[in-house]
Amino acid sequence: MIIKSLLENTTENPSFETEHGLSLYIETGSHKILFDTGHTSAFARNAEKLKVDLSQVDIAVLSHGHYDHGDGLETFLSLNQHAPVYISQYAMDEYMDGADKYIGVNRALQGNPRLVPVKENMRLGEGLELFTGEGLSLKQPIQPGTLTARRSGVLAPDDFRHEQYLQITEGGRRVLLSGCSHRGIVNIMSWFSPDVLIGGFHFMNFDPAGDGKATLDAAVKELTPYPTAYYTCHCTGVAQYQYLKKQMNDQLHYLSCGQEIIL
Repeated sequence: MIIKSLLENTTENPSFETEHGLSLYIETGSHKILFDTGHTSAFARNAEKLKVDLSQVDIAVLSHGHYDHGDGLETFLSLNQHAPVYISQYAMDEYMDGADKYIGVNRALQGNPRLVPVKENMRLGEGLELFTGEGLSLKQPIQPGTLTARRSGVLAPDDFRHEQYLQITEGGRRVLLSGCSHRGIVNIMSWFSPDVLIGGFHFMNFDPAGDGKATLDAAVKELTPYPTAYYTCHCTGVAQYQYLKKQMNDQLHYLSCGQEIIL
């Protein structure tokens, strides 16, 4: 299995474009998968540099309904004429930061026949499972911060019902992809306990030198007992990653734009 980071907030190679967003390309023995598209078309230009032909992708997944993961969808649909895009049935709802800043995906795509609404756990193909996370018990409460959702005209803290997780099983190992882990990385690990987890931890607002230290320390205590290799990125935050890395050592890695993992 090969995972290539087409887009992320950071890069070690200045020839790659970066932005606040995430896009990953995964190639298994049976499938070519796009997981998220970032905010702009930058992921597509980076894909060319990584020798990834997006027209050959056969499955695409949107991890959740935020612009920094899904606003590149229009570009992908123009480059690829056949791959279904699996999105949560709630992905096109109205998502906000606070009461005024819209952070959802481009709702003009609503109703596009290439978008497949996911209402329950689905098997997408050999070794591919998509999980909604609906109805699973929480080990820790969800912390939405300032993120909200407007449904039936009512604005409330987001419960992230629009978040979904892709599990790939190959070579006897389970690899889980989670875009931002908004429902809580500790909860997600308690649900799936994969061999490898790739995705953001959404710790960027937790200052390791201040009030966020306790939250990060609690996460370390919960995550390290799993025999899991973690590859994090995007919304984890660089300072937060560096703090976690000191405690998690070789169990934790950073996946920046342009990098490749072979599993």
